[in-house]
Amino acid sequence: MSSIVFEPLGRRFPITDGTTIAELARNAGVSLLSSCGSQGTCRKCRVRIVSGTVSPLTTEESEKLSEEDINRGYRLACLTRAYDDVKVQIAAESLISSQRLQVAGSGKTAVLNPLVQKYSISLPPPTMLDQKSDQRAVLEYLDREYGLKDIYIDLPAQRQLPDILRASEWQAGIVLRGREIIMAGQIGDRLLGLAVDLGTTKIAAYLADLQTGEVLAANASVNRQMAYGDDLMSRLDYAMGKEAETLRQSAADDINRLVAELCAETDLACDRIAEAVVVGNPAMHHLFLGLPVRQLALAPYIPAVSNAVDIKARDIGLTIAPGAYVHLLPNIAGFVGADHVAVLLATGIHDTEKTVIGIDIGTNTEITLAAHGRLLSTSCASGPAFEGAHIKDGMRAEGGAVEKVKITGSSVEIRTINNKPPVGICGSGILDAVAQLRKASVIDRTGKMLAHPQIRAAKNGQEFVLVSGENSGSGNDITITEPDISEILLAKAAIAAALNILLEEAKLPWDEVEEIIIAGAFGSYIDVVSAIEIGMFSPLPMERFSQVGNAAGTGAKLALLSKEQRDLASAIADKVNYVEMTNHPQYLRKFSRAIRLPA
Repeated sequence: MSSIVFEPLGRRFPITDGTTIAELARNAGVSLLSSCGSQGTCRKCRVRIVSGTVSPLTTEESEKLSEEDINRGYRLACLTRAYDDVKVQIAAESLISSQRLQVAGSGKTAVLNPLVQKYSISLPPPTMLDQKSDQRAVLEYLDREYGLKDIYIDLPAQRQLPDILRASEWQAGIVLRGREIIMAGQIGDRLLGLAVDLGTTKIAAYLADLQTGEVLAANASVNRQMAYGDDLMSRLDYAMGKEAETLRQSAADDINRLVAELCAETDLACDRIAEAVVVGNPAMHHLFLGLPVRQLALAPYIPAVSNAVDIKARDIGLTIAPGAYVHLLPNIAGFVGADHVAVLLATGIHDTEKTVIGIDIGTNTEITLAAHGRLLSTSCASGPAFEGAHIKDGMRAEGGAVEKVKITGSSVEIRTINNKPPVGICGSGILDAVAQLRKASVIDRTGKMLAHPQIRAAKNGQEFVLVSGENSGSGNDITITEPDISEILLAKAAIAAALNILLEEAKLPWDEVEEIIIAGAFGSYIDVVSAIEIGMFSPLPMERFSQVGNAAGTGAKLALLSKEQRDLASAIADKVNYVEMTNHPQYLRKFSRAIRLPA
């Protein structure tokens, strides 16, 4: 049987002739980047054909790949079909690998009061004269000793109970969620909870002790759904093509992988996790639950569910306690979801007396303005440029990504993540570069390049050579093109227009904004000065800006550890007034004005 070998991983996988290399990679567990959902438009899934027979070069590939790449044997995996035995080498920037992931976040704390509680019981052994069932004996004890009435037992807990009671001399730890017994164990077992921020590009998970409130471990991973599309609409389009279950399973697998790592790190059992809280944007929320997404992807962008959801972990394939529940915070609107509710919960924006803007910048940017007792929220499609997508040499925030740029005259200085040889440029780096190019008068207000020793002609206009091939880790020049700059200007214009509309809705000028809270992984690493330079934010005093890290993760932890915070999250979602941008009468005018760089 024919096979394909993926290098440098050394992974071999059987093939059926005519299958695309991208599909074979997914089947083999090789995670290739795809900003476009394998539509052949993003150039991210580059592979080099080392040997074997593949389909002829397509017109789309001829347009997307440089002549140098084509001569070296590079192809786009999503458009290239494999025949016979094939060996491919994956470009480093085409692999979904370990990127810089934000786990830590600042925010408020709450009084510990989780929804699940553990009770110790000690029963007399049954006798020939007292033949109560195990179930009846436990329920009577809980009533007599704790005043707990009308209790019922989940079937997996009922299955655990007989062996646990007999192995521990009729003592046990009984875990209740409301009136339901969801788990049984030894008295000394720790009661664990899980909080998850299910992001479009990354997943952060936190393992907590529900009896002490201590976070025992935290970790993050890349969301491997990126192999099916970098931006939300590409992913939703993939799901609508009858592949929704693939995406749902991918999210569950990623969370299970993180759970296994957290439990291995703490030497604790995964089946001791009695409760989980998951937050994410509406698209991630719907894909994770297996809800239909067609109505979410098409105007007027209506979510199937807006209220908080409680569902058994076993029903969505999470490998925690079989009787455990997963709680998902409420959504606000089609593109403002539980993750933003978690941000509002963590930062306290919902009850501030100040005028505050909270913003989480990403492929889809969510914004809330708190002013005069009102909460005005919106979202804008800022696109994936800040994640490195749709940028010629863009990449995720991982080792070797240019993250800092300084231009002084003809001199160009860069800094890369982990100080590795440069192989591309990430979102914070491209934002920095555009700000520096403008500051050094290398580009005009429209992003058109003027004059500089590093400027040269390119396929679509001009490009600025940031790093020469001899100094890069890939052997290729790393450049910033005029289309790259246009992508950044489109993204920042979408954000600036949305901010200006919210302020107009509240009848407030920019100088009355007392604080801007920037949340999320991208927001943690951007240079706020550069963001002001390109016109994303108004030039307010720097002390009014704060970068708070993964506030969505912090909000998820609050909801895990406190049922009052969970109730408050629902109240916050109900309080928010959503302002839709797509049909707002002022949006296009403000967007058009914001697309130019400041004078």
